[in-house]
Amino acid sequence: MTFETVIGLEVHAQLLTKSKLFCGCSTSFGNEPNSNVCVTCLGLPGALPATNERAVRLAVRAALALDCTIRTESIFARKQYFYPDLPKGYQISQYEEPFSENGHLDVELPGGTRTVRIRRAHMEEDAGKSVHGVGGDSLVDLNRAGTPLVEIVSEPDLRSSEEAAAYLRTLRDILVFAGVNDGNLEEGSFRCDANVSIRPAGSTELGTRTELKNLNSFRYVQKAIDVEAARQAAVLSSGGRIIQETRSFDPATGKTASLRSKEDAHDYRYFPDPDLPPLVIPDALVDEERRAMPRLPAELRHKWTAELGLPAAAAQTLTQHPAYSLFFEAAVARFPQPVKVANWILTEVLRDTKAHGLEATFPVTPEQVAELLELVESGDISGKQAKEVYAAVVGTKDSPAKVVEQRGLRVVSDEGALRALCERIVAANPKQTADYRAGKKTLLGFFVGQAMKETRGSANPKLVSDLMQKALDGAS
Repeated sequence: MTFETVIGLEVHAQLLTKSKLFCGCSTSFGNEPNSNVCVTCLGLPGALPATNERAVRLAVRAALALDCTIRTESIFARKQYFYPDLPKGYQISQYEEPFSENGHLDVELPGGTRTVRIRRAHMEEDAGKSVHGVGGDSLVDLNRAGTPLVEIVSEPDLRSSEEAAAYLRTLRDILVFAGVNDGNLEEGSFRCDANVSIRPAGSTELGTRTELKNLNSFRYVQKAIDVEAARQAAVLSSGGRIIQETRSFDPATGKTASLRSKEDAHDYRYFPDPDLPPLVIPDALVDEERRAMPRLPAELRHKWTAELGLPAAAAQTLTQHPAYSLFFEAAVARFPQPVKVANWILTEVLRDTKAHGLEATFPVTPEQVAELLELVESGDISGKQAKEVYAAVVGTKDSPAKVVEQRGLRVVSDEGALRALCERIVAANPKQTADYRAGKKTLLGFFVGQAMKETRGSANPKLVSDLMQKALDGAS
């Protein structure tokens, strides 16, 4: 029997705040275990939560980027479950009345664009972290407890692991460009749970799903979904049935393993948190966040390909990080030839660029790139010399024009000297000269190359080409 895979994704994205959702503790990563805690995030008796306005604003911005409908009033609820890393014995989340719902995300796939429905985006606090195998013990670090998250839940609209990975990449890019999340999978600020089921091909009825927890790389998401779908197909094909459960994925073994039975919503015994009033989001706040929304990757790619003539692949790479796009636009503002700017950034600048979260460190400035390309465009230096100048200004504030002057790198444009050089090269290569005159015109490149080699790339290549052609055509 042929089966179809059905996938829905739940993404937990950490909101870029300096403090937690309901207290003033720091959200910084990598601090000493259990140092970013207080009576509120530890759930000690008598401690009362207070909602972080910055977290609400970022969550609203995320929902707007996904075209969700924003509720004016929503409810924080207590989600009851008992884990060592959940100090209160419940998690403050949203259930019946989330702050946003009914959005969508357009995902570019090889076969076209797929629209994936977003069921809801709601706010919640993170749990702590259990650390296993420390001296034979399991320890708990509560630094993350209370960290603000937006959970984005898709409808089961995805049909393959490749589609799931593309969805996650698209979602991550949108949240990063919107300034909502740093997209750091390794540090756990962008995490995914995948709900996977299979059904006979052609069927419209959903099968029993399993949940794959805390997948922290796009590659692992793909592999885990493929492994789990194959496992379910083997179970059904042998006459067994799928159990609704939560499973883990072990990259080392390439297998999924049962963790626990999967709870339904009623098992969590949700009820409105009595310590928190309804979350009221005024229209004015929504309008402010809508106006503050930066341009998102899809909009930039469309503009750059349609209006600036960039190839789709170049536009795709330059929208992989918001700092890349800002660098590109700053360079184009100074040197308005977008394709040449993009090519230089892609081939030279990004090679030595280091990105972490929302920050990126570039080897040069946009102004240095623009000035360098101006020197090439004006004919002052050749393309080969440009690379030498670029290497000289990397990591400095030096002007490319100043480096050219200091090193005497300006292009040789002395027509008399270059004409003599071309005539000498033609005379020194009688076989190639005869072949050229016999009709093999592509040999012009050979002769120009010889001239550029002798001048160490310092000759004006266009002038060399013109003079070489005259030397070849005129010597008879």
